[in-house]
Order: sequence, then structure tokens, then C-alpha cells
Amino acid sequence: MGRQGACATVPAVVDRSLLAGVALFEGLADDALRVVADSGASRHLERGDLLFRQGEPADELFVVVSGRIAIATRSIDGRESMVALMEPGDLFGAMSFFDGRGRSTDARALEPSEVLAIPFGPLKAALDAQPDALWHVVELLAGRLRTTDEALADSVFLDVPGRTAKRLLELAGDADEFQLPLTQEELAGLVGASRERVNKAIAQFIRLGWIDQQDRRYRIRDREQLSRRSR
Repeated sequence: MGRQGACATVPAVVDRSLLAGVALFEGLADDALRVVADSGASRHLERGDLLFRQGEPADELFVVVSGRIAIATRSIDGRESMVALMEPGDLFGAMSFFDGRGRSTDARALEPSEVLAIPFGPLKAALDAQPDALWHVVELLAGRLRTTDEALADSVFLDVPGRTAKRLLELAGDADEFQLPLTQEELAGLVGASRERVNKAIAQFIRLGWIDQQDRRYRIRDREQLSRRSR
């Protein structure tokens, strides 16, 4: 488990284009976006640092500037399941902004990362003053619901090799060679299966000649077959 509260907080000089590309902020007028951006603070995290814990009270949301952040839930007995991977430009921690309740997940750095922390107060004031911008909030929430629907469909219609293939393709993006930013345990959490079953699926892909693997480095040799397996 990572260190909590170990991240360094410093005043942020924010490139407002970073926020302007996030659905939650897209509808804000320039002056309002400037006020929201100027209220932000930069947080620097090392791998394993815990930004917040499930159930904690919340008064700020975050945008990833660099690195990767794992969003995970925990069972009563302490088991972790990774539900999302946040990368540069992604917004997270906004659930509490909308419902006023505590954090619904943990957020932990998977590698050295920088996030921009935006306090709820200035953002709420900006949206109150410009209610038409709330349509962009609806767009954000609709996107999150679509992602949830897709994840639920994957759990029903895709087996473990199918889900593993899909997650590897998502992590690779357009590149055929990539380094996995996760441990095997973290990848298994993202797939929603045991580490043994995910490793077995990866071994199958290697035998079939679809991928090569060397530690955390992967090379996709047959993207077409891997894509077919992910559907």
C-alpha cells in the first residue's frame, strides 16, 4: 500500500488549455476559467503515493498533468480492484463535487506523476454564475455512464482472455511497442480477474505469436488477431 499524504503540494502556474480540453471546464468563459485555474495547486507524487482513500471527505478534484493514476475500489477484506487508469488530461475525483459525499474510490500513483488539484468552491461559484455550462457537466457524466456500461458489458460478454486483449490494446494505444505501467497484480485488477488467469491469457497470446513480452515491455505482432479476440 502506498504512502498517503506523501505528495508535495506547490502553487500551480496552469496552462489553461489543459483545463479547456476537459469536458467539465469546456463551457466556462475565459474569465471564469482563469479564476478556476488560478485556484489550483500542483501535486507531485511518486509511485505508490496515495492521493486519497475511499470514504474520505473531499473538497477538490484533479486533472492529470503527467504520469498515470490508478482508480481502485477495496473490498471489506482489503482486496483491491482497479476500475480505471487516469492519464494526462484526464479528470478524476469529481464524484464528490456532484453528490457531496466522500470519495468512492482510492487514487494512487502508478509512476512519478503530477496532478492539478482544483478546489470545489471556485468551480461551484463559476458554474452557479454560468448555468449554461452545466450542459458540459451532463456530457461528462454521460461519458462516465457509457464507460461503466461498456465495462459491465465486457464482464458479461468477454472472457478473461478477451478482456486481457482489450486492456493490452488500450494500454498500447497506437504503438506496437509499449511498456506496461502496471504490475501483473494491477493489470489483473484492471482486467477483473486473478493474476494467474491473466498471466495464462498473456502466455496464450505469446504462443499464438500475437505479442512478444520481456518483463514489462510488450510488442504487438498481430494487432488484427488481438483486436478480434477483444470483441
